[in-house]
Amino acid sequence: MSNLLSIGLSGLSASQAALNVTGNNITNADTAGYTRKTTEQVAAPSQRSGNVYIGSGTTLTDVRRMYSSYLGTQVNTSTSLSSDSQSYYTQIQQVNSLLADSTTGISTVLQSFFTSLQTAAASPTDAASRQLLLTQSNALSSRFNAIYDQLADQNGYINEQLGSMTNQVNKLASNVAQYNLAITQAASTGATPNDLLDARDETVRQLNELIGVSVVNQDGNYNLYIGSGQPLVVGNSASTLNATPSQDDPTRYALTLTQGSATRDVTSAVTGGEIGGLLRYRTDVLDSTMNELGRMALVVSDAVNSQLGQGLDLKGEFGAPLFGDINSATLIAQRSLAQEGNSSATSNFNVTIKDSGALTTSDYEVTFTDSTHYTVTRSSDGAKFPSGNGTFDTATNPAPVVDGFSLQLTGGNAAAGDTFTIIPTRTAAGSISTSLTDAGQLAFAAPLAGVVTTGNYGSGAITQPTLTTKIDITDPVAQANMQASLKSGMPVKMVFDAAGAGTQGYNLYDSAGNNIGTGTIVPGNNNTVTVNVAANPPSVPSAFSFETSISGKPGAGDSFTFSFNANGTADNRNAQSLLDLQTKATIGSSGSSSGKSFVAAYSSLIEQVGAKTNQAKLDASATSAILTQAKSSWDSYSGVNLDEEAANLIKFEQYYNASSQIIQIARSTFDTLINSF
Repeated sequence: MSNLLSIGLSGLSASQAALNVTGNNITNADTAGYTRKTTEQVAAPSQRSGNVYIGSGTTLTDVRRMYSSYLGTQVNTSTSLSSDSQSYYTQIQQVNSLLADSTTGISTVLQSFFTSLQTAAASPTDAASRQLLLTQSNALSSRFNAIYDQLADQNGYINEQLGSMTNQVNKLASNVAQYNLAITQAASTGATPNDLLDARDETVRQLNELIGVSVVNQDGNYNLYIGSGQPLVVGNSASTLNATPSQDDPTRYALTLTQGSATRDVTSAVTGGEIGGLLRYRTDVLDSTMNELGRMALVVSDAVNSQLGQGLDLKGEFGAPLFGDINSATLIAQRSLAQEGNSSATSNFNVTIKDSGALTTSDYEVTFTDSTHYTVTRSSDGAKFPSGNGTFDTATNPAPVVDGFSLQLTGGNAAAGDTFTIIPTRTAAGSISTSLTDAGQLAFAAPLAGVVTTGNYGSGAITQPTLTTKIDITDPVAQANMQASLKSGMPVKMVFDAAGAGTQGYNLYDSAGNNIGTGTIVPGNNNTVTVNVAANPPSVPSAFSFETSISGKPGAGDSFTFSFNANGTADNRNAQSLLDLQTKATIGSSGSSSGKSFVAAYSSLIEQVGAKTNQAKLDASATSAILTQAKSSWDSYSGVNLDEEAANLIKFEQYYNASSQIIQIARSTFDTLINSF
């Protein structure tokens, strides 16, 4: 009777344990990271009775955790990829909307600027048209500023997010280290700490939402690595991930990993998770967009100001700049960032824009090989300047020019290893401004005018002369000297000789009747003629040249007179040259590149960001589907199926009742036996 009773008790105990495990599965069906548990039991050792062995019941050996490391790795990997893609897509969507929308982008205000310029060019003396142009230029510079502010805010948001997320990463990493210790201690007793294992796996999954981690299972411990193998957790020890101002650029946060006393920058190595998506967006989209907008702002300012400098305003003076000076002392000092740890805390580079058309959208890194020599590396493609194995010298005068900007060390000396980050275009969209307030100073007229002398009898004709000597609008002294030279060195009279042997000569005379040059044309053809006037201080402080086209057949003694356009208020030739900037290839136009117009460059930027946004959308959708599939596979194996658990409840309840009946029968039989005595 005692054997039957023990058999019933063992079955009762096993079925009760199974009911407990099943009930626990049901109540944790929605618990994050919970894996389904099952009971494992074996038959108890049989006992010999005569010539046979009779079973003695059952024994519970384990509560098994339904877990697949393969499926778990799939979930972690797809979680990391999906979080990365979603984070990237969320950010780039905002930039795409900002640039492409007609109410927030550049296209509309740029078109309005040139429309108002066209109106003013049609009526160069109309004060209202001139004032409208000033208003539209203010709107254009303000729109550049507004977009830059939005992008700068995004950079600040990324910094905040990196700071917040690294704190979460550190907490989760610390939890994994603690779980490693607790699991090791619990496993030493021979039992399997299922709940601790579930909690650790869920923590790793949460880590992958923030940052991509790879897991190496070593003697029951999870060692976690980020990037290209930087240790985040080893055994029960966790490293610390921090977001701090970058050594290269204090306005951007970099990620550093501290393990013991050693700290390393892991920004470029981190991938996956929300952090990886933010870093990828910042590198691929935010920086390049800010640089492209900055380049546009610089070229717009430089091209418009430079052209205005070639004309005359309503007072007959050379034009004043419409936009602020792109090479103000403040701006040239902001384009270089000294790396933390350089030998001198005061040394830095002045970065002066020499040719805005040659600017790229890349950043640059300057590295000193010794105290006076340095090389420049373009970040976008790794190209080095000067080419080959040469170096620039800090004493070089004039300062060396790279991709349209010059570099001049200031504020102290440098030492070997000192590094500087050059950002020639990064902040330019935020600094563009309209500086002109007097619409009368808009230089719409050309500085020179040509007339046909009364009494000419030939068919010779000329185009209005164009001053080919460029005037630096940012240099008031040079501007004043040129104006004095044009006023004193002109008029210039061109008098033709008789034609002969297919050519025709001419002589040039200054206002005093002095012969200052000769030349020839081919009668009947269009002849481009360049006239050079030498300097003759003090009345003509600067040499200059102009160009005109002569057609037809001038008669012998016919003449043309070229003079300073002092009274040309109704002239709009320089305004037309300003209008030509709308379609002129001014951006990236230096060297072998054909360049792009303002509108084409901005359209290209929208197209690039739009294409990346579309790809990001596809990536986000694809990785989300992969994650859903991975979770589904994991759920089918490790998740709780309520229908299955309900069936188990009934089954184990029947087992329990049957085991109770065994005990009841054993008791009844024992009572019968006792009563028989």
